[in-house]
Amino acid sequence: MPLSKGQWFALATGGIAIVLNASVQAGERVHLLAAASLTNAVDEAVALYRETTDVDVVSVYASSSTLARQIANGAPADIYLSANTRWMDWLDEEGVALSERKDLLNNRLVLVAPLGSPIDALQPGEDGALIDALADGERMAVGDPDHVPAGLYTKEALESLGEWEALAPRLARADNVRAALALVERGEVPLGAVYRTDGQASDKVKELGVFPQYSHTPVTYLIALISDGVEMSPSAEAQALREWLGGAQAREVFERHGFSAADADDL
Repeated sequence: MPLSKGQWFALATGGIAIVLNASVQAGERVHLLAAASLTNAVDEAVALYRETTDVDVVSVYASSSTLARQIANGAPADIYLSANTRWMDWLDEEGVALSERKDLLNNRLVLVAPLGSPIDALQPGEDGALIDALADGERMAVGDPDHVPAGLYTKEALESLGEWEALAPRLARADNVRAALALVERGEVPLGAVYRTDGQASDKVKELGVFPQYSHTPVTYLIALISDGVEMSPSAEAQALREWLGGAQAREVFERHGFSAADADDL
């Protein structure tokens, strides 16, 4: 039986409603790009957040430098969590629209070794030169000091301690701090410089010592909203998640993973 005009209208408007509803649902996806060292903590935080919201949070982890370049090249991004100020500043210089930028978390840079290492303690700056702990042909794992935040902090520390020149040719440079940690976990290198939270997340390494705070810039994680063009504001879903990540529930998660709040009164 042929459809009446009223039936055609109902079908047409119903189809439009379906398309609009799909668009709304698509708009509820939030892309969260975070430094690799935040993987475990952010995964747990996002799982907790999903318990009270229908927002689809897509988490992407890599070196802060890699993520910044992806964002600058147009990759989907609503929230960026960087392990240092350098790459957040770089995005700003590249003309990426940032908002709600804040220091979020702090961390420490530590020296780790495979769990079965005969070395139980080695405090950088106090227990002798690190290179003396490396046998001929052995290397120390680090995030690439040319661009990876953990590597940049490590280079600063080694320069401050007067060890950079000797150790620079003996570094195993990794694409991110988790890749550096993996080299130590597999026993491919006897030492690695990683964040304390990375060492705590692994049952295959042990912390030998902490790099002195005076030897490098404080390890600070920043958060910011990313707008899709200067004229557009971040979505309400992205803003809500950004606010939640700076709140008490998320802070508890981060602290369980070894991070400390950069400013507990103004996250």
